[in-house]
Amino acid sequence: MRVIPSIPEMRAQVLQYKRDGLTIGFVPTMGYFHAGHIALMELARQLTDRVVVSLFVNPTQFGPNEDLSRYPRDMERDTRMAKEAGVDIFFTPDANELYSKAFSTWVNVEGLSEHLCGRSRPGHFRGVATIVAKLFGIVQPDKAVFGQKDFQQLAIIRRMVQDLNMPVEIVAHETVREPDGLAMSSRNTYLSQGERASALCLYQALCKAETALKTEKIGLETLKNAIEGVISAKPFTRIDYIFIGDPNSLQPYDEDGFQKAKEVLAALAVWVGKTRLIDNMCFTKQPH
Repeated sequence: MRVIPSIPEMRAQVLQYKRDGLTIGFVPTMGYFHAGHIALMELARQLTDRVVVSLFVNPTQFGPNEDLSRYPRDMERDTRMAKEAGVDIFFTPDANELYSKAFSTWVNVEGLSEHLCGRSRPGHFRGVATIVAKLFGIVQPDKAVFGQKDFQQLAIIRRMVQDLNMPVEIVAHETVREPDGLAMSSRNTYLSQGERASALCLYQALCKAETALKTEKIGLETLKNAIEGVISAKPFTRIDYIFIGDPNSLQPYDEDGFQKAKEVLAALAVWVGKTRLIDNMCFTKQPH
C-alpha cells in the first residue's frame, strides 16, 4: 500500500491507473476505522481493480460547537488497518491544501438537506457535498462506496453526482452493526459503559417500528410515540429527531401520506450523554 499525502501526487497516480486501463474504487473516510469502514473497502476491492481510501477529518462539516477537536484520530492504526484490508492507495491530504485561505466555492444540494440531520446541523451537508466533490475531482473514481447508516448523506451524494453529471457510480453498503445491533460508528468510542448500554435504544426502537409496520395497521403518531417510548426509557438519552418519511425525497410524511406510502424510512438521531448517534431502517409496509 502506498500512502499519498499530496494532491499532485494523487493526481499523478490516478493518471497512471487510467493509462493502464484500471478501474478505481474509492472510499472517503474521516478515519478511526472500525469493521464498517473495512466492509466498504472490501466491497470496493470486489468491484474495481484498484482501491483508494482517503482519510480527512473535514472541518467544514462540523458546526462551531461540535466535536472537531476531539474527533478520534489514530493515523498509525488506520494505516495498518487499510493495508490489511488490501487498500492500494491511502490518500491523506492536508486541510491547508484542500481549503486555501481564499476558499469560497461550495456545493449545496437543496431539497434533500433540510430535514433529518440538516435541521439540527446547519451547514453540515454543504461541507460534506463540497469535500466529496473535491475528492471525486482528485481521485476520479469509477465507483465510490458509502454506508447506509448515513442515509441522508448517501442520498445527497447520489443527487449531487446525478445533477453535476459526475462519471462515478455510487455504491451503497448496508449498515454494519455490532453483534447486539448497535450501528458501528467512530463516535461509539466516546460512550461510557452505561451510555453504551443505553445506545442500543436506537436499534431497539427501529426494530419495534419494523414489527409494528409488519404486524398491524398503525397511525403515524402512534408509531412515533412507540419509538419515543423505547428511547426515553433508557438513561442518558435525549432525542434530537424521529423522522418518518419518504426514502427517496427525504420529506416527512403526514398522516395521509404515511397511510398511502408503500416505503417508509425511519431515521433517528439521539444524544446519548454527550454523544450524538444516528441510525435508520427502510421498511416496506405490509397490507393489512
